[in-house]
Amino acid sequence: MTDELFDFTGKVAMVTGGSRGLGLEMVRAFAKRGADVVITSRKAESCEAAADEVRAMGRRALAYGAHVGHWDEMPGLVDAAYAEFGKVDILVNNAGMSPLAPSSLETSEELFDKIVGVNFKGPFRLTSLVGSRMFEAGGGSIINVSSSGSIRPQPRYGPYAGAKAALNALTEVFSKEYAPKVRVNTLMAGPFDTDIAKAWTDEQRNSRDNAAGRIGRPAEIVTAALYLASPASGFTHGSIVRVDGGYP
Repeated sequence: MTDELFDFTGKVAMVTGGSRGLGLEMVRAFAKRGADVVITSRKAESCEAAADEVRAMGRRALAYGAHVGHWDEMPGLVDAAYAEFGKVDILVNNAGMSPLAPSSLETSEELFDKIVGVNFKGPFRLTSLVGSRMFEAGGGSIINVSSSGSIRPQPRYGPYAGAKAALNALTEVFSKEYAPKVRVNTLMAGPFDTDIAKAWTDEQRNSRDNAAGRIGRPAEIVTAALYLASPASGFTHGSIVRVDGGYP
């Protein structure tokens, strides 16, 4: 029954930040269940490596190097996707960055703008471009990948927490703007054991103050993404789905 609900045969999914971490897990999950995939990140060679993995599964893949924080690069990405596949059924705004600063006072304007650009401006621009085409085509699903930091902010990553909180709000904006044809929802991720976790201490990796008492495994993001992307979530609009291990 689960496979029937999550059958993406004939669908096209675009995943930003799709060459590693949670994005790559979602790319693999969509391809495994029949979708063709557009993989984009700043490093074109990493996108191509992920695309080769998808092609080995028997699916089509487009690798496209782009910086989602750069406004003018987004139309080229979208045009390339539609030229290759003729449509995009699923958009996952997964690309993000969360560098720490010594303090708010010591946060530079350059760092602030870069964080806001990737985590907020990019999803806004890409959703407006793809979402409007989805609406004209009759439907689609857009998933914004947010963070538990947006509701549990701490010093040293204020711009990141603020940008992700803005992304939560943006979900509701686009959910209403493209209703009822296009569903727009947020997948709010907690700490996961991805590349970023390599810089954490053993205590940060092995113990957390959430209900699970640990950080997440990358594969544990998959079911929530599949749900939000599939017709099984047809009555889920403008929602925030938390996958964070149960923070209070």
